[in-house]
Amino acid sequence: MKPGVFIKSIFSLLKHLIHPDNSIKDNEAGLTFMETIIVISIILLVAGTVTITAISLLGTSRVAVAKTQIDSFKTAIETYYLKYHTYPTQEQGLDALRRKPSLEPVPANWDRPIVDRDIPKDPWGNDYMFIVPSPMNDPYGIICYGADGKEGGDSDNADINSWQ
Repeated sequence: MKPGVFIKSIFSLLKHLIHPDNSIKDNEAGLTFMETIIVISIILLVAGTVTITAISLLGTSRVAVAKTQIDSFKTAIETYYLKYHTYPTQEQGLDALRRKPSLEPVPANWDRPIVDRDIPKDPWGNDYMFIVPSPMNDPYGIICYGADGKEGGDSDNADINSWQ
């Protein structure tokens, strides 16, 4: 359906809702000023609702992306451990998954990267933090500090980490 036809059918429907006694014929010219204001108000309400929903979903999707990336890093780190019998140090960081570490301990049998791309930034454009050990005494931890890039916070600013 063409946009013009759709709008015309909405106007026609509104005319019949406002004037149910058919005192206005379909072929009579346009809507009154008040009817036009009502139509514009309805369109603005719908557009506002869609915008608010889209913005809230954007924040939710960024959190989901961060969680997925952290899970991918965990898999790559475990692959690194299986291959080299050691975890990267905190100083080597996640970059050890992509490039041969320049800081000790450098695996003697290092022959190729574990991941084929540079380590991405988090969905808010900040670096992921790699800590050894994690606060839960795991061999390592990965943290995304959320939208504000600072430790702590709630909602979109909440920390996302590998141990929760």
